[in-house]
Amino acid sequence: MSLSDDYDDPTDCSTMRGRDYPAITQFTVFLENRVGQLLELVRRFEGSRCRIVAINIHDSTECSIVRFVLSHPELGREILERAGVAMIESDLIGVILPTTPQPLLRICTALLQVEVNLVQAYPLMVRPGGKSAVALMVDNIDLAIHTLKAKNLTLISEDDLVDWVEGEEDYEM
Repeated sequence: MSLSDDYDDPTDCSTMRGRDYPAITQFTVFLENRVGQLLELVRRFEGSRCRIVAINIHDSTECSIVRFVLSHPELGREILERAGVAMIESDLIGVILPTTPQPLLRICTALLQVEVNLVQAYPLMVRPGGKSAVALMVDNIDLAIHTLKAKNLTLISEDDLVDWVEGEEDYEM
């Protein structure tokens, strides 16, 4: 099938980066599994206002997969691109943990009810509003966001991470 000028149904080519829902960017970086590689990666952010606010490391014999969330993802992307590391970006959902004895139970139950699979989860090292929060990767982000909001859970975005990084005004790139 060819596209012609008289084709009446143009395809919307907008991307995920044009999203208008609260999401957090996760960077997945592949490192050689040898001493000092993680330190070398973390040092790349030194002297910038970009902070690592969550990290998860999966180690194997040959390589390590480091997943992290940054306070300033656009700046972080530039730093990682300049470093020449292999990376992938994904969207996560940030959720403030409810003040209940088993806060993850409420989140997991809500996602199970709509059959959304939880792929990854890890805590954020920053505390937006002084409350604990988690970053979640799910297999259906739109349905998960809708469901968590409907269950009156508080979602956070990248802007919330910037607001709670201490001392960021002391650093410049």
